Amino acid sequence: MRLRARFIPVCLTLLALLFQPESAGAQTLPAPLLGKLKSWYRYAARSAPGMWGIAIANQQGDILWSVRPDQPMVPASTVKLLTTGFARSVLGSEARRSTRVVGDGHLEETTGEWIGRWTLEVNGDPTLESPSGDGPSLQTLANQLVASGVRRLRGPLELTSADGPADASYPAAWNPGNRRSVYAPLVGPATLHENIVWLTVRPGAKAGSRARLTETAPDGLEALVDLHASTTSGWRSRLRVTAMKDGGYLVTGSIGIHSLNRRLIVVASDTKAILAAAWARALQGAGIEWDRSPVAAPIEGAPGQVLAEVTSAPFDSLALDINRRSLNIGAELLLQWAGGRDSAPEQLTEHVQQVAGVSGGVHLVDGSGMSHQDRVTPATFISYLANFPNTPAGRNFPMLLPANGVGTLARLAGGLPGPGVVHAKTGTLNGVSTLVGYLGRKDGVLLVSLMYNGGRSRTAKRHQWTLFRLLGADGASIPPDAAAEPEEGEQSDSLELGGDQVVPQN
Repeated sequence: MRLRARFIPVCLTLLALLFQPESAGAQTLPAPLLGKLKSWYRYAARSAPGMWGIAIANQQGDILWSVRPDQPMVPASTVKLLTTGFARSVLGSEARRSTRVVGDGHLEETTGEWIGRWTLEVNGDPTLESPSGDGPSLQTLANQLVASGVRRLRGPLELTSADGPADASYPAAWNPGNRRSVYAPLVGPATLHENIVWLTVRPGAKAGSRARLTETAPDGLEALVDLHASTTSGWRSRLRVTAMKDGGYLVTGSIGIHSLNRRLIVVASDTKAILAAAWARALQGAGIEWDRSPVAAPIEGAPGQVLAEVTSAPFDSLALDINRRSLNIGAELLLQWAGGRDSAPEQLTEHVQQVAGVSGGVHLVDGSGMSHQDRVTPATFISYLANFPNTPAGRNFPMLLPANGVGTLARLAGGLPGPGVVHAKTGTLNGVSTLVGYLGRKDGVLLVSLMYNGGRSRTAKRHQWTLFRLLGADGASIPPDAAAEPEEGEQSDSLELGGDQVVPQN
């Protein structure tokens, strides 16, 4: 762990320790800026009382100004930053997740029937049937089957996974009160459309008639929807979706005849039922007949044939999108992909400790930061930000975090000289607001860790935005590898920040 010099006068009282910032003995921040930081903190601590943890450092990790840098705090979604680094270290930047149709048997060429068993292998690709439409699709799988000569499948849908049971469940570390929230869906290999369901309802032809289901996502879910909503006069709509025990959905309530189409978004309650309905629609679209009656016995033929396969984009593209949107299911799937399903949080904690060079200062129970049991100190974040870009897996690591004005940093669109001045991750939970990342200045890159745990997290968030604007008022875009230290004999380009560098968007 890098040495961080901090001067703490011995005469400070306990009250002063709680409320006065600490400053480095060898200060490199301009004196006027240090004065502004102290004024900012006094105001922020008054308007958002609670526990503040702050560390601002140079790109080598030497802390320049801090408040309780060694205080373990709830980090919220800034955990995704650490999960990204861990998974990239294990998997590599070019790793992809696959979804396959695997068969044991042979193709009857005269009829196009697959004789034997087949399974749909799902491996937790967070982009499979992505709501954005950018990911791989079941329709592509079905079209590949047709291209190989398959015209008929027999047997019920069987799901398998290369990583254990092909299921999805609610993480035990997450708050039970968040169940059924679209931000907290089921997590596991059986993932489709981020395990959320869209149902689009429109009014009927006249008041008193039944409302109509116009679209579902994923496609094919109309077979699982029982629509009992009625059309009323006027514009108001009161629609409700109830998950049924059979994996279907009951839509009740009313929609005004003059109302626009209403999109209802709920979590997938039975991922296998969702996959079966979507797979049936994909096969239908490809012109493949699906007889769901059981296959009596194994059929002779080559075992484990890959009949069709689609893959995700490379890891870096997945990670960038997950961080940009702060996608909880995506972060948990990255963690499972890299560490398995049994001890991944412990492996993540060990990874952070090794990179940061600490024996404590971090305890993680999930990969998304949804749990209030997670703990990280501001100083640990700083050490990780400083050290990870210098590891074999850390090249261009800041570019995997959203830039100012993008995704969860959309509110930082103003107040900074241009795009790419900041690459950081936000974190928000009930009573938690965090903002951690890299900030480019003409005199070098700053590492910033702002953490707040208390009853006024929204107010604290506004102050955190303010501090980033204060530090970056004279900022410059961060080029790739700016946060990495140069190798011996290599000239650093960390101060050459004149070019415009924009994070690629998916």
